[in-house]
Amino acid sequence: MTSGNSKAIMYLHWSTIEIEESGVQAMIKNLVKHGNSWAVVIDRPILDLLKIAPESQVELTTDGKSIRIAPIDSDDKKAKVRAARAKVNSKHSKAFKKLAE
Repeated sequence: MTSGNSKAIMYLHWSTIEIEESGVQAMIKNLVKHGNSWAVVIDRPILDLLKIAPESQVELTTDGKSIRIAPIDSDDKKAKVRAARAKVNSKHSKAFKKLAE
């Protein structure tokens, strides 16, 4: 750490990781072109830390100013699907009954 600064900075493959005194880790990454889109490459050590396999699904959320990437727990995913199914069933129950006739 540098004096007067509460962050430790390490450089890893064109990335910057800042570890604040609160234990929060922030990584500065560059976007990379991927076809017609832009992508953020997540380094293997970060995937290992978060226990995310490369083929795992992640949830992206935003508040309009930042993006949060979080692993989806399979139980959490199932619960979300069940909740969505219940919502659709309750909203369209009459239509489903007519279709079943």
